Amino acid sequence: MEGSILRPAAEQRYAQELAALEKWDAGNRKPQGWRLSPKAVRLFILGSRTPIEGVPIRKKYLGNDALVERCIITLAGNRGLMLVGEPGTAKTMLSELLTAAISGCSTNTVQGTAGTTEDMIKYSWNYAMLLAKGPCREALVPSPLHVGMEKGILTRFEEITRTPAEVQDSLISVLSDKVLNIPELGDGGLLFAKPGFNVIGTANTRDKGVNEMSSALKRRFNFETVQPVRDVALEKQIILSEVRSLADAAGIDRPLDEEAAELLATTYHELREGVSAEGTRIEKPSCVMSTAEAISVYYQTLMGAWYYGDGTMDPKSLVDNLVGAVAKESNEDLDKIANYFSAVVREKARREGGAWKTYYEARSRLK
Repeated sequence: MEGSILRPAAEQRYAQELAALEKWDAGNRKPQGWRLSPKAVRLFILGSRTPIEGVPIRKKYLGNDALVERCIITLAGNRGLMLVGEPGTAKTMLSELLTAAISGCSTNTVQGTAGTTEDMIKYSWNYAMLLAKGPCREALVPSPLHVGMEKGILTRFEEITRTPAEVQDSLISVLSDKVLNIPELGDGGLLFAKPGFNVIGTANTRDKGVNEMSSALKRRFNFETVQPVRDVALEKQIILSEVRSLADAAGIDRPLDEEAAELLATTYHELREGVSAEGTRIEKPSCVMSTAEAISVYYQTLMGAWYYGDGTMDPKSLVDNLVGAVAKESNEDLDKIANYFSAVVREKARREGGAWKTYYEARSRLK
């Protein structure tokens, strides 16, 4: 089944690991309604040095281990969890992994937008049945919040600050009392959440002020800030790991170019931090210089090499795709990238040669 799906859910991709952990987890303390114990959820996300029940458990989140542990404990304590940070810092991936391990279902999700309405997160009606039978449970169409409460599973709320304030505030009573009122159903219109229900929200700090969360709603969540990757070697590892998964899914049977990954990891890290490894000050672009964007640039370059060339990564193509990623916000960012090549890449090319030299020679593509 997985082979016929473009992007299987986490519980499908890691079904073997989850089954092994569930078997291993039999004697561990587990919150009511959870598929796995907090210990097993941690192992699922952060990996195990030794196989569990004969199955290798690989590390899936290459970030702050302590943050993952705090997130698990927050959810075990029935507090809502809010993951905030810059775009591209794997907030969505972390929320998906948490829900797959805790509830066995990561697809009970609200994708927040400016057009999100209250019925998209709570419930709506089958109007043909509503006219025929009147307000009844059969005519009700449950939305993710209703589904989560009814089944006792987690509900993911992505990009919560993109939604209107009145939609956000409809969560307050649900998070406080764990009950959803459906007035159309009369006296039987109270839905009490089953054990295991909770909400994981994500919000980009770049959206701060778009639809700022109220103080009342903020109090219902524990906030965890997901920071960008600060280590170049780790960022390179993430790029290679994620691109390998994408390449395998696309049937690209080609060894990855580690030097190209290091070039991208260094470029994104230094532009994001505003300073090179040598201490040269750099003007930061206004666009998002996230690890997720670096993965996209590398993968696009690999795809071009696979379909148009002999599979070898071309530095010119790498720079072309870098330009495409950076030019989203303003043309001024292209000037900042060009200045980075002139001030930093040129010096690295002179001192180290090799891949940095060919990378610098491809600077003509910045024009």
